Amino acid sequence: MTRGGEKDLIDIDQLSREEIDWIIQTARSFEEVSRRAVKKVPALRGKTVVNLFYEPSTRTRMSFELAAKRLSADVLNFTASSSSVAKGESLKDTALTLQAMGLDALVVRHPVSGAPEMISRWIDASVINAGDGMHAHPTQALLDLYTLHKELGSIEGKTVALVGDILHSRVARSNIQAMTKMGARLILVGPPTLIPREVEESGLEVSYSFDRVIGECDVIYLLRLQRERQREGLIPSLAEYARFYQLNRERLEKARQEVIVMHPGPINRGVEISAEVADLPRSYLLDQVTNGVAVRMAVLFKFLGRRETEAEGER
Repeated sequence: MTRGGEKDLIDIDQLSREEIDWIIQTARSFEEVSRRAVKKVPALRGKTVVNLFYEPSTRTRMSFELAAKRLSADVLNFTASSSSVAKGESLKDTALTLQAMGLDALVVRHPVSGAPEMISRWIDASVINAGDGMHAHPTQALLDLYTLHKELGSIEGKTVALVGDILHSRVARSNIQAMTKMGARLILVGPPTLIPREVEESGLEVSYSFDRVIGECDVIYLLRLQRERQREGLIPSLAEYARFYQLNRERLEKARQEVIVMHPGPINRGVEISAEVADLPRSYLLDQVTNGVAVRMAVLFKFLGRRETEAEGER
């Protein structure tokens, strides 16, 4: 099990239910900041946050950048493709170089599972995992919980279907941990080739038929299907996948009227979701993006501002 220290957020399993509740409540207060004329608070004034991204991810990087700036932190964006990394500098040397510049937090997106956890061993600054390989994406799961908390009050006892490529999805892994911890009933839906064997053996509910379970769901969470899965032969074709697992108008009519539709983005219109359904009021895709800023503000405050405040109180 990959875990960071108390200074880091590497995976959801580090957080207790009480800590998740704290992040949700803190995000609610920070959301109010975003509605002000001056969208800033001095909570992290004097702190430096570096976004270290080895994968392209515009929405996640911008969300973290906006969150840090609204907390009054200084922000540096480090893109691996245009840096000394492209010249062969190692991950460890890059992390140590950034630490030598006096950063307080390093937000890491990396294609290799476990990279943020390794970095957390090398530097004293807080490390926040912004997605690593097929392993985890903890802040996505937290913003998803926050979105559902706002709409449902609680997800305890609610039924959530995670639909699509469970096998390769770090979003699915983090949401399975987070939603199970908060008391939701999960149904993992997808073709057999995209459901990991260990999940089937874990006792979690699995369905290969979307149509069979859609009427039971309070939340339908669609996962992005990466087109390379077709080249790997894991699905016959995108059209065949869409036939059985796309959320379209016809399939949505089988769901509860108040069902919530979610997707981590970016969406493939016409594959995992039809263009028509993506734009319906019950689709919370843009709400997730909006809520991501407030949740990441809460996460940065927990691992930088709150931690330092508690340390000062102990002295």
